[in-house]
Amino acid sequence: MITPNEFCAALAAQQVDFFAGVPDSLLKDFCAYVTDTIPAERHVITANEGNAIGLATGYYLATNHLPLVYMQNSGLGNAVNPITSLTDPLIYGIPMLLLIGWRGEPNVHDEPQHQKIGAVQNDLLKALDIPFAELPTDPVAMSVTVIKAVQTAREQQRPYALVVRKDTFAKYKLMSKTVDQVLPLTREAAISQVLSFLPAEAVVVSTTGKASREIFELREAAGQGHARDFLTVGSMGHASSIALGIALAQINRPVWCFDGDGAAIMHLGSLAIVGQRQPKNFYHVLLNNFAHESVGGQPTAASTVDFLAVAKACGYKTVLSASTADELTVVLSTISTQTAPVLLEIRCALGARENLGRPTTTPQQNKQAFMEFLQ
Repeated sequence: MITPNEFCAALAAQQVDFFAGVPDSLLKDFCAYVTDTIPAERHVITANEGNAIGLATGYYLATNHLPLVYMQNSGLGNAVNPITSLTDPLIYGIPMLLLIGWRGEPNVHDEPQHQKIGAVQNDLLKALDIPFAELPTDPVAMSVTVIKAVQTAREQQRPYALVVRKDTFAKYKLMSKTVDQVLPLTREAAISQVLSFLPAEAVVVSTTGKASREIFELREAAGQGHARDFLTVGSMGHASSIALGIALAQINRPVWCFDGDGAAIMHLGSLAIVGQRQPKNFYHVLLNNFAHESVGGQPTAASTVDFLAVAKACGYKTVLSASTADELTVVLSTISTQTAPVLLEIRCALGARENLGRPTTTPQQNKQAFMEFLQ
């Protein structure tokens, strides 16, 4: 393994001094180190990966220094547009380093949502004409690889990708505080309280990450089955759009979307479409713990976002908030009398049960049971 400090020192030696991206579990130790040690003006945890490519481009134009953009390989999808229409040598030719966590690497166990991107990742980089190399776990070989990556990016005026396999980085614990205030309500407790309130005909669409895992286990513990829940194991930021599609198709069925702050910020424009379409059966629950918890607890921009004001400005008819179990009880007791679309922000504490499991059904089984319930 290499330490995050060793890697950042190798980058600094090549004047790579700006960092932007979306945290990933394979990069969480590196991301935590950067969060703790790089000045805020030179490190931005972005809304999505395309946002990071744009920021990195601006920094290069202003300084002539190479930036580094970090992402999970699934984030390549969000980055394809600016990579092909902005940074490519056929357009502006913007050199930068891409640090990509290789989820779903063939023959390495991973969650189902990573299987496809893991299998095609290197072919996708080739199709995008992005030179790449695996980041070595030997410090000397790593430094040599970084030098080659920077030289290639500069000489060819294009991005160069460093692919990170599992267990490349040594452990580093994030020291920076994510949330200043102490919040009494856990995410799982909040989800449990909302689920117990829902009518039998309501369906749930939940965002990727621990929220979906908690919903699965709560249903399992209650013996309720899972047919009413669509657990969006991938496609970060798109749960609300999936829920909107269902709400528009079945206008008499209550549709509840359980979202996260990082996911909502990633594709914040989806709120505008909900507001434009005005679904009268749409209930958007935003579980806000101010962090990308599933990938290391890196802070999101939620501490400076007024989600209620944004939703209201986008056209949501009702916006509500709760931070305690008592407040949530009051809100839920009146929510059926409120005009939808509704946004309910629940501010939650960071953290989850250590023994939190994962769904024992496959995505295909989840889809089939959910569609049968909808019919």
